[in-house]
Amino acid sequence: MTSAPPHPPEEIQGLLSTHIAEYPDFPQPGVLFRDITPLLRDARALRRVIEHWASIIPEEIDVIVGTEARGFVLGAPLAYEIGAGFVPVRKAGKLPGTPRSRTYDLEYGTATVEIAEGALETGVRTLVVDDLLATGGTAAATVALARELGAEVLGASFLIELSALEGRTRLEGVPVSTVWSLEG
Repeated sequence: MTSAPPHPPEEIQGLLSTHIAEYPDFPQPGVLFRDITPLLRDARALRRVIEHWASIIPEEIDVIVGTEARGFVLGAPLAYEIGAGFVPVRKAGKLPGTPRSRTYDLEYGTATVEIAEGALETGVRTLVVDDLLATGGTAAATVALARELGAEVLGASFLIELSALEGRTRLEGVPVSTVWSLEG
């Protein structure tokens, strides 16, 4: 799905606009980093955002697959809200045993993510969750890992989408939902 995301209700848009801090040129020049810490420290705002987010994702999700690190922080309460399980996708070298791995391009470099072998059962209905959809590399790698383990990926969902970076194009064939879409 490549259609533009709907605008969130005014209340949610207001909470996000006042609870997401911006840091220009971090972690390197030309990148505008969005920090969700102000949202996380305000319990009421976080609860409202999670409740709204839960209302826009498919109801048939068995497991949310969250990417390190902010996908953990947002994915776990979202999974709780919808009554689903949660499986983390970690940065390289953080999982015991012989995990599955995938290397991908970032907005500002390359990275590798891993999932524990056997973390997802064949046919389990999953939703990939992260805080930000930028270039789509992290999400595409996470979708590929979930599928390698036999999971059915029903979609990918993000708190924020930077629509100008066209990350949705990397997720062709995967329905995408976002809480808040920004130009850049």
